[in-house]
Amino acid sequence: MKNPIKKVIAVHDLSGFGRCSFSVIIPTLSALGVQVCPLPTAVLSTHTGGYQGFTFRDLTEDIVPYFDHLTSLGTEFHAFYSGFLGNVEQIEQVEYMINRVKDTMTVLVDPVMGEDGELYSTYNEEMMHGMKRLVRDAHVITPNVTEASFLIGETPKAEYTKDDVKNMVQSLCRMTKGKVVVTGIEGDRSVNCAFSEDGGVTVGFTSNKRVGRQYPGTGDIFASVLLGRLLQGNALEDSIKNSSAFVRSVMEYSAQFDYPEREGVLLEAKLQELF
Repeated sequence: MKNPIKKVIAVHDLSGFGRCSFSVIIPTLSALGVQVCPLPTAVLSTHTGGYQGFTFRDLTEDIVPYFDHLTSLGTEFHAFYSGFLGNVEQIEQVEYMINRVKDTMTVLVDPVMGEDGELYSTYNEEMMHGMKRLVRDAHVITPNVTEASFLIGETPKAEYTKDDVKNMVQSLCRMTKGKVVVTGIEGDRSVNCAFSEDGGVTVGFTSNKRVGRQYPGTGDIFASVLLGRLLQGNALEDSIKNSSAFVRSVMEYSAQFDYPEREGVLLEAKLQELF
């Protein structure tokens, strides 16, 4: 009997404290019946949002040998999933890996570059051009609205109309052959996502009531649920709705409790909803 468990090579960093990157990606995909094969880009004592004095171990030199060994094992991997990348060399390494796997695996690129209208301080023009190359060959991309704006060469806006977002998705579709999912679009009732799977010919929207909190790692959770549902054989729109509903559920639950938002959502208490 064929092994029923799908395997994902995931290229992300690992923080010892603060729920983001591998700390949420591994349990989320595991709850969806997917084996995460982590390929760490760096190891930190905490994530960088709101913490000072954290330790940081750069693993750039290990990435390609690690990948080459994984893909030499004779096992079947079903997806390749990349997130935050810390420098130009890491982007080039992921480009090399995508070129190796794009014909045999589902490639999801979460182009983590910024939020709230600003690029992260670690990002520069060269890295942004590198990220544009990565999304070109991905099968699914999941930028937030800030990242989407930078990818298409526009200055992020404080507010977006549906026509603005539709034009943005269509521009992204001209950059990539894959499915486009834009998240984090604000409004009184947040138009959480805009998406297209047919080259931008049709642009769909999903909406959820805003929770009013800023938790790190929710983008990682969204992309992980999306990938897991797609690997289960679900349609893109259904996968997006499920991902959005789960993120909203875990944020609403977390908002009931008094603790620092920088610690992330209380994911452990809600994982059973994914089964």
